[in-house]
Amino acid sequence: MTDHHSDRPFAIVTGASSGIGLELARLCAEHGFDLLIAADEPAIKQAAEVLRGTNVEVEAVQADLATTEGVDKLLAMAGGRPIDALLANAGHGLGHAFLDQDFQDVRHVIGTNITGTIYLVQQVARQMRKVANGKILITGSIAGFMPGTFNAVYNGTKAFIDSFAYALRDELKDSGVTVTCLMPGATETEFFERAGLMDTKIGQAEKDDPAEVANNGFAAMMHGEAGVISGWQNKLQVAMAKLLPSSVMASQHRKQAEPGSAEKH
Repeated sequence: MTDHHSDRPFAIVTGASSGIGLELARLCAEHGFDLLIAADEPAIKQAAEVLRGTNVEVEAVQADLATTEGVDKLLAMAGGRPIDALLANAGHGLGHAFLDQDFQDVRHVIGTNITGTIYLVQQVARQMRKVANGKILITGSIAGFMPGTFNAVYNGTKAFIDSFAYALRDELKDSGVTVTCLMPGATETEFFERAGLMDTKIGQAEKDDPAEVANNGFAAMMHGEAGVISGWQNKLQVAMAKLLPSSVMASQHRKQAEPGSAEKH
């Protein structure tokens, strides 16, 4: 960031090169936040150019947020500026059977979705607690409510994140810092292509609009709400997941995520 900071509030948004993250960054800009955006791909630079059309400062950093080094690189870019909002949205998936996955890919999903996310949250939340002010939005998923057959690692990471967000929120009660968990369902983003899920039913199905999901999450964060499940169909899925045995949910998930299921009728 530049040495001269504006008087505007300052937000960090991760996973902001496209999809929900880019839409969250756009909402921050529209609401007058200067921005530091990050992702692990070069498209983050183009995202910054798009966002610079607004009247706020926008800086971008390409970093592997699965690593503490990548998170430290992001935080160094903030230049010690007080962070008013953290929107921890970075994450990715991994389709196919667990035994057929490369373990380095498995580790990277866990590193991005869990380790890097909670390291970033810890560093930023400590700063926020010192000044008794701040808003944190963590992107979980309705996937965290169900065993993810052929998405076993991804769903497991989101179960962790959903739980973590609610627990941290309660730890920070009355501190001036709020934590909100955004739990989308399948959303029209690059996620499914990157996860190798395009030959599955869920990969080919109609999905939620990332702008609408981001709107729901941003509004919940600004109001200091505990969490939001975006979309009535997703709320219904979560309600079913809470009622039905995990073995039934795992079988249902198979039908949606099994490789080649897009061809099955």
